[in-house]
Amino acid sequence: MNKSVRIVEVGPRDGLQNEPGEVPTDVKVELIERLADAGLPAVEATAFVSPKWIPQMADHTEVMERIRRKPGVSYPVLTPNLEGFEAARAAGATEVAIFGAASEAFSRKNINCSIAESLERFKPIVLESKKYDIKVRGYVSCVLGCPYEGEIKPARVADVAGALYEMGCYEVSLGDTIGTGTPGKTKAMIEACARRVPLERLAGHYHDTYGQALANIYASLEMGVGTFDASVAGLGGCPYAAGASGNVATEDVVYMLNGLGVRTGVDLGALVDIGRWICGILGREPSSKVNKALKR
Repeated sequence: MNKSVRIVEVGPRDGLQNEPGEVPTDVKVELIERLADAGLPAVEATAFVSPKWIPQMADHTEVMERIRRKPGVSYPVLTPNLEGFEAARAAGATEVAIFGAASEAFSRKNINCSIAESLERFKPIVLESKKYDIKVRGYVSCVLGCPYEGEIKPARVADVAGALYEMGCYEVSLGDTIGTGTPGKTKAMIEACARRVPLERLAGHYHDTYGQALANIYASLEMGVGTFDASVAGLGGCPYAAGASGNVATEDVVYMLNGLGVRTGVDLGALVDIGRWICGILGREPSSKVNKALKR
């Protein structure tokens, strides 16, 4: 098990993108800056996507231009196509993320193309990124289950992860999009992926729909994975399970890692305060178990 873990905070992008009401740009900027100040080494800031599809991310350029960038912290942004990449580069992005899927049905419904076609779409982004020394992170969704296909074979996940890594992604994040994974299935999936991608280049992105996210993170730690995505206060519901929680809460991940003696560099107290602050603005209670427990 790694003695230290890198947490990629996805709250400002993955957490807020499905919010029904408009979140002011000022709030997004403050959220990103506070998370960086709390010790998170990577804060996913926004997505350079069409406002038609994701209205919440329409202010992506303003967010990137306004944030105070802390030395040593990365601020990746989602860029699904070359047009998005160019806009992100113009706004000063130094790291971008591309988003594939291990499920053929999910790929077609989510981005309207096959897995093979999606990988072809990503190649120009990776080629352009090398010209400007911009890092590219790869995401694979539905690695432990799909709302349309059910279970996904580990070999298929490994094929997509391997293709993204070979294309030039410095890291590949494995996403349990609907949160149906369990520790045994997680280990089998990581074992398959590690045959194609070095373990130190794999990350875990587990949703907590069925309450398995922390267990899956622990299983991943035992396999040697050292990077995990999480969202402050558990922001971001699961769009394929009505009323269900989505992203694992960063507070809960940090609390567990602290208990294991694993270093994260993240201030848990500051994180709890940020979770309460942003949830107060959004008009909801934090999904984080730790946040709820410390409120008593």
